[in-house]
Amino acid sequence: MAADHPRHVSAIGRSAMGKAFWRILPLILVAYLFAYMDRVNVSFAAAHMNEDLKFSATIYGLGGGLFFLGYALFEIPSNLMLVRFGARKWIARIMITWGLLSAAMMLVATPLQFYALRFLLGVAEAGFYPGVIFYFASWFPPCHRSRAVSRFFIASPLASVAMGSMSGWLLALDGTGGLHGWQWLFLVQGLPTVLFGLVVLRYLPDAPATVAWLTPAEKEWIHTALAREQARIGAPMGHNVLAAFRNPRVLLLGAIGFLLIGVITTVILNAPLILHDATPLDTRSIGYLVALGGLSGAAAIFVLGNHADRRGDRWGAAFWCGIMLAGAVLVMGLSPSPLLVCIAYLAFATLCFAIPMLTSSGWAEALHVRELAIGAAAINTISQIGAFVAPYGWGAARDATGSFQLALIAFSLIALLMSALILLLRHQLRMRDISAGAVPA
Repeated sequence: MAADHPRHVSAIGRSAMGKAFWRILPLILVAYLFAYMDRVNVSFAAAHMNEDLKFSATIYGLGGGLFFLGYALFEIPSNLMLVRFGARKWIARIMITWGLLSAAMMLVATPLQFYALRFLLGVAEAGFYPGVIFYFASWFPPCHRSRAVSRFFIASPLASVAMGSMSGWLLALDGTGGLHGWQWLFLVQGLPTVLFGLVVLRYLPDAPATVAWLTPAEKEWIHTALAREQARIGAPMGHNVLAAFRNPRVLLLGAIGFLLIGVITTVILNAPLILHDATPLDTRSIGYLVALGGLSGAAAIFVLGNHADRRGDRWGAAFWCGIMLAGAVLVMGLSPSPLLVCIAYLAFATLCFAIPMLTSSGWAEALHVRELAIGAAAINTISQIGAFVAPYGWGAARDATGSFQLALIAFSLIALLMSALILLLRHQLRMRDISAGAVPA
């Protein structure tokens, strides 16, 4: 519809969105940067930690995946608590608890402790991402939503830049103060999250109706734009837990997420190890390469977020990105050239954050707002199960074959299947919008 296109937004709408962007997105961006850093900093600690603690690839893979099992099991309860207590209080709670647990990773000495802390870290962070998506659906209409999601999702590659730049330095502190370098890494990257959680508690606004910095006309514009979107989506199929898991669209989105997050998370968790095996680069050089991939990934998120809102076709963009991601993973598995492996890794790093940004910004396009709180949590629950299963299978394959080649080839095929499901969903949503008269047949 014309009113849903960014070019047709009124001056009041532009003013409202400009204020919301500046008041909300910097806080969420920094919060997600810490979340992502605390989630995957174990990938930089892995080589030294595994050697010091005598962890096999299977132990590391299971521990890496247990984070996502804890995350998946507590997604829905956490999102229900967010609805009850409000985004500001609940997101702050999430940040404070996960920051403390991330720092506590420095105390790991046995596989059981590694498993327990990774699982608890997932429990602590559960609900953050789908909670933010639900929260954004109460602030940003469709013509602004991809840009809003992209502006906080850009924290994922920026976290790679930060980790790539500082992790080599932190690991080089080995022996300082009687601590291993990997212990310094967990400590220094975990505690700032706790402090920023207090900032979120103080400054994050709960809803448009509760803030003083929007005029009545701006509040009314947001309300009207969001109501128009809900009218196009139609009545919800149901909005309890069982209804969410019976909803075919939730299940299809969950299947896409299961495959997508499984591939992305596993490759990211093992990227430093893959590059160490396939190239002559040392730890610090690998860190710089990961940082470069983070910069290119940030640029891709920014560009594709704008592109998706202008074209109104985030699912088509996600499909083509998925095809290119599959090709990059395949080259990483098959190429004998260290240079090509590095180039393929950079292509992977450029695309891997943009795809979930595009798909998750479309959840509110696919589900009624009354389905979205539980539906988003259900989608992310299914997705995080993929992130639990995939690293364990990857580690077992690495121990069985002695290389990453077989796993990389398999993950390339999984990425192709994920792309096909995205294309199917795009077709379904287009047919729904044609039936509603929202797009021409």
